[in-house]
Amino acid sequence: MELSEHIKTANVEDVTLIRPFLPSLKGTLCVTSHHLLFSDRKEDGSRQLLVLLRNIDAIEKRALGSSGTVTIKCKDLLVLQLEIPGMEECLNIASSIETLSSLESVTEMYPFFYRPSHLSLQGPWGLSSADQYYKETERLLDRWRISNVNSDYSVCPSYPRAVIVPRDVDDDMLVRSARFRHGGRFPVLSYCHHRNQMVIMRSSQPLTGANRKRCKEDELLLQAVIDSSELGYIMDLRSAQQAQQSRMTGGGFESKSCYNHWKRLHRYHERGKVLQESLIKLVEACADSSHSVDRWLSKLENSKWLSHVHNALTTAGLIAECVERDGHSVLVHGSEGTDSTLLVTSLAQLILDPASRTVYGFLCLLEREWIQAGHPFQQRCGHSAHSHTRLKHECPSFLLLLDCVWQIWRQFPLALEFSEALLLRLTREVYASDYGTFLCNSEQERCALGVKENTYCLFRSLLKPEIEEKYLNPLYEHTDLAIWPSVHPQSLQLWTGLFLRWTEYSQNMEDARDEIWNIKKEHRERIGPDQNNHTTSIHCETFTPFENLMDELTVL
Repeated sequence: MELSEHIKTANVEDVTLIRPFLPSLKGTLCVTSHHLLFSDRKEDGSRQLLVLLRNIDAIEKRALGSSGTVTIKCKDLLVLQLEIPGMEECLNIASSIETLSSLESVTEMYPFFYRPSHLSLQGPWGLSSADQYYKETERLLDRWRISNVNSDYSVCPSYPRAVIVPRDVDDDMLVRSARFRHGGRFPVLSYCHHRNQMVIMRSSQPLTGANRKRCKEDELLLQAVIDSSELGYIMDLRSAQQAQQSRMTGGGFESKSCYNHWKRLHRYHERGKVLQESLIKLVEACADSSHSVDRWLSKLENSKWLSHVHNALTTAGLIAECVERDGHSVLVHGSEGTDSTLLVTSLAQLILDPASRTVYGFLCLLEREWIQAGHPFQQRCGHSAHSHTRLKHECPSFLLLLDCVWQIWRQFPLALEFSEALLLRLTREVYASDYGTFLCNSEQERCALGVKENTYCLFRSLLKPEIEEKYLNPLYEHTDLAIWPSVHPQSLQLWTGLFLRWTEYSQNMEDARDEIWNIKKEHRERIGPDQNNHTTSIHCETFTPFENLMDELTVL
């Protein structure tokens, strides 16, 4: 069935468009296979609104006599209202939007049809790969190697073809370890610290089961990460009780007797439905401007969103402390290893690694730790906070990551080369995009559907000089120091640029950011580039010491 066959009414005249903080417009509404287009067609210059249908999260219809009103709630939290003359046209428009905004076939989505003149499908698609990261990181050469054991995705469907593993572990051992891990996600290298060569690894839970099964190859793999005299930490992102209960369903944890050089710590992280409901409650609270102060603060607290931000930053800080200050390697996993695991390993790298704080380095980090590492974007980002449909696998893990990065950016305004504008752009692109970067659930699926051959890479587009400039932090000064974000309650704030984006406050802040950028730009032009390239150390806010947090952890 052609996409155009889903369009019951393509054009409607004399439609009134109502948007936040702007005067209402009357004009023509058009529905295409992938977009909703409104144009007022004024003689003095047409004003247009173009909405990607994939960005629409929910539709609400209401009759007004012989006409009707359609309220469109977008995944980027924008709410539009259309007053359409004729009830039949109103219902047809709403039905067309509902069908076309919820297409399930990846190859029918807009990235497969997007063909801008300034981009080419020729050449490399992404920015980074395991091979490239290995070659660029000289400290890996002695003890680590590239393995292509997953070249056909048969060992682990959610991993990329190539992974970095200990040099002393052969591919047969990796295959046996994969059989012992949930979804085949055996331990692989995530990050090697430039100061002391300690590493962060990630995996899924071991399948010990009720009978406490063992896997010698898995034990040897972890032992190969550290010297016999060293101690490593396993950061389990479940409570001790959850880890014990998982044995009854075939899962489990690494017992001390089998992994005697590894110490297990538990840091409980919510995920899945709980995290999605938290986002929904927060968006509902932010959308209602009639609240009293007490009511607003109560709803904000009840959403528990900032608690999730706090947990993620705290765990990432603990991992970073293990690596940087205590000199220990860390293995991170929860149950599946595709959500909270990727969240905290990414944040730990942002804390430790100066290269991850540049625009290029940050996009490489996202590509390596989320896209290639098998975060199931298609399942997790099917809907945002407005949808009345509650799908089983939805979870705003990536949105939570961006919020945590924003907290770090706000606490350390000099340390990150990119600005809030880049983070806001990514919050939009992950739910609805012209590009293929966030399509599918794994590299295997992208390969099977020809995503890299038929769509454009968002990250490569963002790095074009004329585009990248929009997302640069005008206050950025390079530092080689680790940055330790504060997790005290007073230090964490609501991300107003995202959750209050369509309010008057946010509009004023955007104007202020533009003014700061212009001032900084004029300053750079006046003093010249040579005087502007100097290194400044950053005063870091106090992070709760690792030793003090040990009391909060269950150590088994």
